[in-house]
Amino acid sequence: MATNPEEPPEERQRRELEEIRRKFQEVGARLGSAFEPATPDDDDRRPRALPSPAPPADRPARPRWQWIAAAALIFVLGTGFGYLLTRSDASDPPATSTAGTTPVAQPPATALAPRPRPQTKVVPPPACLEAVRRGNELFDLLTSKTNNQRLVADKLKAYSLASQACSKEASP
Repeated sequence: MATNPEEPPEERQRRELEEIRRKFQEVGARLGSAFEPATPDDDDRRPRALPSPAPPADRPARPRWQWIAAAALIFVLGTGFGYLLTRSDASDPPATSTAGTTPVAQPPATALAPRPRPQTKVVPPPACLEAVRRGNELFDLLTSKTNNQRLVADKLKAYSLASQACSKEASP
């Protein structure tokens, strides 16, 4: 479309709009309406959609009960494997009821029972507890939007000194 520099912009816009409408009408006439059913004369212009593939005749679809049975089997097997893997000692046979059997003499429990391991309790050094306390104070001060810069600087210095003391005390 050639533009004439002497032509007013309104006229040029009107011509462009008419040309766009004409192109839309051509495309619409070629494709047809998406909201109305196709007429017999439109069938030769429109490409036909491919029919959906039919399932193979030699292999019918599985019934629904087979899928449910397979899912239940997988669930039961998974539960069984999970039980076997999480048992404390997989080589021991499962405990059975001894109500009908005679008691058997067993050796003293102290000879067979393993000694309990001593429980170690981890206690942080006092300097680390002080560093955490001072860090909490600094965090509270910073999140409360306090404008006192000197107070913030003092708390930051106290926290960094306590943190260094914690590092020295905690290292071997």
